[in-house]
Amino acid sequence: MKASKSILSLQTLSLLSGFAVWGILSSLIAFIKEDMMLSPGQVSMVTAVPVVLGSLLRIPYGYWTNRYGARNMFFASFVVLLLPVFYISAASSFADLLIGGLFLGIAGATFSIGVTSLPKYYEREKHGFVNGIYGLGNLGSALSTFFAPLLATQFGWRTTVQFYLLLLAVFALANFLIGDRREQKLEAPLMEQIKGIYRNEKLWLLCFFYFITFGAFVAFTVFLPNHLVSHFGIDKVDAGLRTAGFVTLATFMRPVGGWLADKVNPFKLLVIVFAGLTVGGIVLAFSPSIILYTIGCLLIGLCAGLGNGAIFKLVPLYFSKQSGIANGLISALGGLGGFFPPLMLAMLLSITGHYAIGFMALSMVALCSLLLVLYLYWQDKVKLAEQIMDNASQAVLVTNKKGFIVAVNQAFTAVTGYTPEMAVGQKSGFLKSGRHAQAFYASMWNQLKEKDSWVGEIWNKKRNGDIYLEHLTINAVKDDLGETSYYVGVFQEIGPDA
Repeated sequence: MKASKSILSLQTLSLLSGFAVWGILSSLIAFIKEDMMLSPGQVSMVTAVPVVLGSLLRIPYGYWTNRYGARNMFFASFVVLLLPVFYISAASSFADLLIGGLFLGIAGATFSIGVTSLPKYYEREKHGFVNGIYGLGNLGSALSTFFAPLLATQFGWRTTVQFYLLLLAVFALANFLIGDRREQKLEAPLMEQIKGIYRNEKLWLLCFFYFITFGAFVAFTVFLPNHLVSHFGIDKVDAGLRTAGFVTLATFMRPVGGWLADKVNPFKLLVIVFAGLTVGGIVLAFSPSIILYTIGCLLIGLCAGLGNGAIFKLVPLYFSKQSGIANGLISALGGLGGFFPPLMLAMLLSITGHYAIGFMALSMVALCSLLLVLYLYWQDKVKLAEQIMDNASQAVLVTNKKGFIVAVNQAFTAVTGYTPEMAVGQKSGFLKSGRHAQAFYASMWNQLKEKDSWVGEIWNKKRNGDIYLEHLTINAVKDDLGETSYYVGVFQEIGPDA
């Protein structure tokens, strides 16, 4: 337990450092654009470009983590990041910022390392909470947006960027010295893992959900510092503090979301999340004041954080054998969700003069996600009912209210000899043995209509013609209006015909 806690602490702090580096450009953009005379479109590109590689690399990073271990991945990433960080500190043109920012994305890809590695050290019931704690590393973005403008005011933005070189060196050394050298490795070929998940619709729905929740987190993190200065006229340090507040709220809500997803059905939590994002988008679209805008942003941060935690509770449940690839793909789509919105908002501003349409688009997409979550929740309940039915030791058949069979389980086939293909669509009377008078069946149905249940013994006939005695319980299933929709019969063979 102590070892797993130390690993969780090291990897969380490593992610914190990675995200601090990932957010360098967006944190300092207010200073950089003045120094290098960047246009609004160029500002959007510079702040968005680190998200590209940071998102796309998450797919192989998940696979490589399973193959080489978190220690090696963090160490290699931080060593390589020394080059683009130094390059940015010496940038003299817009192109330099784009090149350095692109490779800065390596820092964002480190997210896939922990979400793939940490579940190996904890039981399944704690995966949501553990991944949520690891997600606190997102606070690195908040620390950058808070401290970087303060440091830039004192030392200049170029020197501030160089301070991050020391941070990278410290955590590269920490992972090399105290990272787990004996982490369990998985050698399954990449294509074999991809084939195991790419046709699963749940994978793509989780990708879409994370595209919205984490995308909102990243998009607002890179969008807010410059927007608050240019749109509301507040100073750069104040804008950094407000953005840090948004990032902090969203980040601390992530472990809360993971913990709640461990305790309740994650889909119920996601319903609340996407309902909140829908409302938040509407508030931002129609908020003329800084107060209403702040309320809308905080609602977005709250719901995005809860959603991020809940989604990564579901990943190991559905893809335990391909967690590296699944985590990488889902987190990659989430990162890309932070790339496109700032560019779209900049384009809409140039066309319409405001951001209202963009925020309404967020609201509509969140509403679509809400409907998809409800679909998944219903689908899971149906699948659970099917699994319970198939694994029941007693035979089960389900009929509609007219007596036509709509489902049977494996135990039914074992007793009667009739497969589901043979039984479904038939009237339940096809099992009659001929030993009971019509009055017996009339009495059974009358009792079902009056009391919604019937219990007794009945003679029926198997597919091979054998007559057998069974103990049968029939219950009516009601709809929301109280009307009978189905009858469920559960029976057990007592013995053959004597």
